[in-house]
Amino acid sequence: MTATDKEPTGSEARDSIKPDILAIDLRTAVMRTSRRLRVEATGDVITPGQYTVLAQLNGYGPQTLRELAEREHVQAPSMTRIVNALTEQGFVTRTAHPRDGRQVQVGITPAGAAILAEAREQRTAWLARRVAGLNDEDRRILSRAAHIMQQLSAK
Repeated sequence: MTATDKEPTGSEARDSIKPDILAIDLRTAVMRTSRRLRVEATGDVITPGQYTVLAQLNGYGPQTLRELAEREHVQAPSMTRIVNALTEQGFVTRTAHPRDGRQVQVGITPAGAAILAEAREQRTAWLARRVAGLNDEDRRILSRAAHIMQQLSAK
């Protein structure tokens, strides 16, 4: 689909296959979908920023505040606020860094892993409902596109 959300026809269809035009359409679609997924599943328990921190800790293990801030591309004070809120909710713990006593490591708790899993399930359920409304051909196309996009992002 193009920026006008209609199926391209004729020369419009040929133009939409040009790498630069396709890149714009893909970037826009990915950003809109990502934004919508972030909003759909965070609810009242955790914010989108807290979700991404929990996902980082779940995927990469305990990290310092600085490491988390760098991975999330935020300033240290912002990360401190996020981690403070997650600590108050019991979703993360702070422990002494094993090699540098001056630093603190942040790790996910079982409650944090559970809320992360719940949010992921909500996101998947929202997207599954949207995909279920498509016809078989569109689902096949999306399946192929998903595999291609995974290959693109792996390189």
